[in-house]
Amino acid sequence: MHCRGCSRDMKPIFEAYSTDEHPQQADCLCCQTAPSRRRFLAGLGALSFVGAIGLLTVRAQANEGLIEPRLMLRTNNSDRKTVALTLDACPGGFDAKIIEALVEWRVPATIFMTGAWMHSNSAGLAAILAHPDLFAIGNHGAHHVPAVLGDRSLFGLKVAGDLAAIREEVGRGGDAIFAATGVKSVWYRGATALYSPSAVPAIEGMGFSIAGYSLNADMGASLPADAVAGRMRQANDGDVIIAHTNQPHRPSGFGVIAGVRALLDQDVRFVRLDALTQSVASL
Repeated sequence: MHCRGCSRDMKPIFEAYSTDEHPQQADCLCCQTAPSRRRFLAGLGALSFVGAIGLLTVRAQANEGLIEPRLMLRTNNSDRKTVALTLDACPGGFDAKIIEALVEWRVPATIFMTGAWMHSNSAGLAAILAHPDLFAIGNHGAHHVPAVLGDRSLFGLKVAGDLAAIREEVGRGGDAIFAATGVKSVWYRGATALYSPSAVPAIEGMGFSIAGYSLNADMGASLPADAVAGRMRQANDGDVIIAHTNQPHRPSGFGVIAGVRALLDQDVRFVRLDALTQSVASL
């Protein structure tokens, strides 16, 4: 099976992300047209955070009724660039080589874990928790359910449907992190990073700030290594980078490592989201 847009081999991506609804019409995550993350980004306005546990303010909505927050760091505009690396641990495996490289190079990161991932990757969880000085843990939900209302699917994932289900997904994810770490996470990133507008204040009301991003490094772990590294190499000062650490058998993980190395060679500073004193998100 190949993507209709770019002819990329879709078999491993289809097996991980798709359902049986339209098995002969799969697109890769960078070519999908319904919905397209690039189209969502076009309609966003400004978002702001004050402090690591500050409230998220949504000032505009994207088209098609969903929003995708874009988060950037507020830096001091020095000659040295600063970025935040965030890694999503969606349901799947553990890409140990990424974590091992970050440990070796002493690169801090914020890792957004699902409860399902923690349950099935005890060794990976232990490897991450062994370095609390490097890795902050963010809430990625209990079962990787998008915080979206209605009866539909996004990227092959059935959405939560209503606010009660969204609160359960967020709350149970937070409980799983607290049980594993003893620390209450204050950042939440929903599956697909897309939200119904009414989901945002509901999640805020539970004490979480929404973790958007400004640089998508691997497009859901679907890109080849050189493409991932190339995207990361072009990071701007203040970028919040999203990548994945749950697909050890895909080439994207090697790209994340190469991208981190390239940024280190540029003397880029890495920070964790929980270490922020002030940040701003805008288009």
